[in-house]
Amino acid sequence: MTTTLAFSALLRLIDERASAFRAAVASAPSLDVQVPTCPEWTLFDLAEHIGEGRRAWAATVAAGPASAKAVPEGDLAAPQEREAVPAWLAASTQELLDALREAGPDRGCWTWWGASQSPPTCGAVARHQLQQLAVHTYDAQLTVGAPQPLPDEVALDGVEEFLFTCVATPSAWPHKPTAFDFHAAEGHSWRLTVDGDGARSTRISTPGTTPVAAADEGPNAPGVSVRGTASELVLFVYDRIPADSVQIEGDAGLFDLLRAWEPEE
Repeated sequence: MTTTLAFSALLRLIDERASAFRAAVASAPSLDVQVPTCPEWTLFDLAEHIGEGRRAWAATVAAGPASAKAVPEGDLAAPQEREAVPAWLAASTQELLDALREAGPDRGCWTWWGASQSPPTCGAVARHQLQQLAVHTYDAQLTVGAPQPLPDEVALDGVEEFLFTCVATPSAWPHKPTAFDFHAAEGHSWRLTVDGDGARSTRISTPGTTPVAAADEGPNAPGVSVRGTASELVLFVYDRIPADSVQIEGDAGLFDLLRAWEPEE
C-alpha cells in the first residue's frame, strides 16, 4: 500500500510543481488566452490565483492555530507586466515554503476542511497545496498545448489526499448507501464509503495483486469503480478529464450524485 509522503518530499514537490507552472506560463504567447479547464479564467487569472493563494496560505501557516484564515499584509496583486509575473510567482512559492519549513508538519493551522480525514496541521496544508499546484500546473500546460501527466508520486498521494480532504465528512449521505472504488494502475486502491454516517475512505487491496475479501462481493460490493493511472484518477476527480478517459465499472451515475452532493457544515 502507498504511504503518505514525508513532509520534506511534499516541500520538494511543491517547489517542482511551482517551477513547472512557471515554465508553462512563460511559454505562453499571451497571458490573455482562456484556460480550457477553468473557462472563466485567462492564463493571467490562473497565475494570479496561484500567486495570491500561496501568499495567503503562507500567512495562514505563519499565524499558527486560529479560528479564521489569516489576512496577509501588503499588496498581493500580481504585476501587470508579463515579464515580472514569473519572478512574482517564484517569490509567492518561496513565501509558502519558508512558512511551512518554519512551522513544521505537526503544528496546528486553520484549514477549510473541518471534520474530514485530514488533520488541521501544517503537514496537511502542505499535502493539499501540492495537489492544488499539481492540478493547476496541468491547467496551465493544457492551455499552452503541452499537457503532461502528474508525476507518479504526486498523483498517488493525490488520490488519497482528495478523498481524505475534499470528500470525507460526517454529514449523512442523502442517497442509498454505497461505495466507490478507485484503482490506480500503479497498484494502489482506495474505497470511499458513503452512508448515514457520512463519507470516509480507506486503502484497500488492489484486485489482481492480492486476494479480494468476500466482503467485496455481493451486497457489500462497491456501486461503482474507476480504474486508470494515478494521474488520470486525480484529473478525473478534479473534473479535468472526461469519464471516457478512465475505465468505469458499475453505476457511473453515482459520480454525478457525489459531485452534486453538498454536505452540511
